[in-house]
Amino acid sequence: MDGMSQCSWDAGPTSSASFGDIPGNLCSPTDDWPRPFRNLNHDDAWDHLAAASNLHSVKFDPTGRWRADALNFQPCTKTSSQDRYAVQQIHIQGRVWTLSAVFDGHLGSHTVEHVAHHMPIIVREHLELITQKHGDRVVPPPLIADMFAMAIRAFDDAIANDVLELFPGGLSSLSRLSDLQIQEVLDDQLSGGQNYTKARLCLYGTTALVALVDPDHQNLWLANLGDCQGLMVSETDQKAWNVEVLTRSHNGENPLEVQRVINEHPGEPECILDGRLGDTPFKQPPEFTRRILYNLYPGQHDTSPWEEFLMRNHTPPYISSTPELLADTFILCSDGFTDICGTNQHVIVDRWARAAACSSSRELDEKSLALRLLWQALGNDPTSVSRVLTLNMDSPWLDDVSIVVQCL
Repeated sequence: MDGMSQCSWDAGPTSSASFGDIPGNLCSPTDDWPRPFRNLNHDDAWDHLAAASNLHSVKFDPTGRWRADALNFQPCTKTSSQDRYAVQQIHIQGRVWTLSAVFDGHLGSHTVEHVAHHMPIIVREHLELITQKHGDRVVPPPLIADMFAMAIRAFDDAIANDVLELFPGGLSSLSRLSDLQIQEVLDDQLSGGQNYTKARLCLYGTTALVALVDPDHQNLWLANLGDCQGLMVSETDQKAWNVEVLTRSHNGENPLEVQRVINEHPGEPECILDGRLGDTPFKQPPEFTRRILYNLYPGQHDTSPWEEFLMRNHTPPYISSTPELLADTFILCSDGFTDICGTNQHVIVDRWARAAACSSSRELDEKSLALRLLWQALGNDPTSVSRVLTLNMDSPWLDDVSIVVQCL
């Protein structure tokens, strides 16, 4: 579900929101503040937030002790969320693994939609292979980690390779083809559009944070590409909680990521970019973009922004598709959640965990843990939530927010 088209804002008095009232960093002080919003009562605010959040819950055992709650939230009705999540059980040789993930797409939704659908399939296939090789023996956790990373790298490589295979001889053959010949290969929409669909995936990208839990709930593997975040929330004592960040952002704000890219591209001072799936122009030589992607929409787009990058594209890839792997109880979230939390994230998660621990089994069953976390992050009161839900503004005032809460 995208936006809030099914909700009515007739109920509730009108109030005004100032620039500093809206969390995150999308709004600007120049956005004509103050702006009106509908001040909803508690129950209406909760119901409208739930309706806008594309909720999904999966119970992994009959008692509901092992479960995952997920959401995808974008309050602006004129914008479709480019975040996605996945929560699945993977059945292999009579045993059940769990996979959960959040994906933060950009430039368009085609690649993130593709990744969210196919990533669990690819991981399952690789997991089946390594499990079959070991027969009745337990697969050592380090080998699972290697398999996990290999599955994600292979998946990302296939996005570009599927397009290159359309041209016998690959990238080197493009110099022998005219633009018209390339366009004839790519523009097959009248005959099903398979080639066009493959090529279109290369124009967009997505981050990925994928978690895999073994059937005995003893091991957790996290694979991270980009700036989504994994958190482990554990009870250290009665009513005391520890919140640990499990992931590092793969972007220019992380000194370790900056140094990695610099080391891989000596003599190229403008080489710093994030880690993502897709984003093929940043991983292939310039010929791929100029000869293939430009011919996907010939004459219909301004190529000057791409050329600014392509002139510096000397030794691709500049974006990594090798995930950082980490290995307990966890939250997966896109950067939209970290944006609205700001520097208060640990306090927000701690208060959410304390409230959840004091809840009855019925309350936990009826109210999504992911939605309760979003409510807490938005201010934990109906007025703060109403501001975000009903702000009168044409452009997005919050980044897309995806959250998966998984109890082990």
